[in-house]
Amino acid sequence: MAGRMEGKVALITGGASGIGRATAMAFAREGAKVAVADYMVDGGERTVKAIREAGGQAIFINADVSRSREVEAMVTKTVEGYGRLDCAFNNAGVEGRLANSAEASEEDWNRTIATNLTGVWFCMKFEIREMLKRSGGSIVNTASVAGMIGFPGFAPYCASKGGVIQLTRTAALDFAPHGVRVNAVNPGVVITNLHRRGGMDETKYTEFLERSKTTHPLGRPGRPEEIADLIAFLLSPAAGWITGETIAIDGGRHLTCLR
Repeated sequence: MAGRMEGKVALITGGASGIGRATAMAFAREGAKVAVADYMVDGGERTVKAIREAGGQAIFINADVSRSREVEAMVTKTVEGYGRLDCAFNNAGVEGRLANSAEASEEDWNRTIATNLTGVWFCMKFEIREMLKRSGGSIVNTASVAGMIGFPGFAPYCASKGGVIQLTRTAALDFAPHGVRVNAVNPGVVITNLHRRGGMDETKYTEFLERSKTTHPLGRPGRPEEIADLIAFLLSPAAGWITGETIAIDGGRHLTCLR
C-alpha cells in the first residue's frame, strides 16, 4: 500500500534531532523524498543515514534558518536535488534562556525571535514561492502550547511561538486561493534535547519531566513520534480541506488554564 506522502518532496528544518528527526523518518516511511535541514551537521547527517538505512530517500542541507540567504539556498538545493517542493515542516527552533520578562537579555530575545519567528517567515517566504510554480503545496509550522497560554520565565519563547500562530493564520489566508495550505502544531512538553539546550542541567531537566506528569492531564510528556504522526497527516492529501489551523498536541495541557 502506498504511503500518505508517496512521491512527495518534503523539506524539514531542525531535522537533526527530536521532533524534526522523528518527522523526517515518518515522511520517508510514508513514501516522501526528504530534505533534512539543520545547522547541526552531525545530527542532520545521522538522520539522513537512518532514513537511507531504512530504505528511504534523503539528503542533508546545512542551513541556519535565521539567515535569509541560507534559507533561500536551502529551498534551492531541495529543488535541485528532487526537482520540486511539495510540502515543508518548519520546525527549527530554540528555547532561549530561563529568565523572567524583566531579566531576559536583549541577546537572548533577538536570538530566539530570529530563529523561531523570523526563521519561520523566511522559510515560508521561499517555500511558498516555489510551491506557487506548481499550483500548490502544504506547510506545517511548529508553534507551541506556550504560544497559546504563556509560561513564566520564557518571555522570548512564548512571544515567538505566539507570533508563529498568527503568521500561520495570515499565510493561510494569503495563499489559500493559490492552493497552498498552512497549518501549525502546538506541542506541549515533548521528550527532546531542546530544554537541555535552553540551559537546564540533568537534575533540572529530570524535575521538569516529572512536573509534566502532573501538568499534562494525560499524565506524561509527549514523544516526538506522536507529533510526527500528526504532521504527516496535515501535510498529506488526507488533510486537503484543513488550513489556518493551530492544533494543540499537548496531552491536554492547555485545557488546565481553562478551569
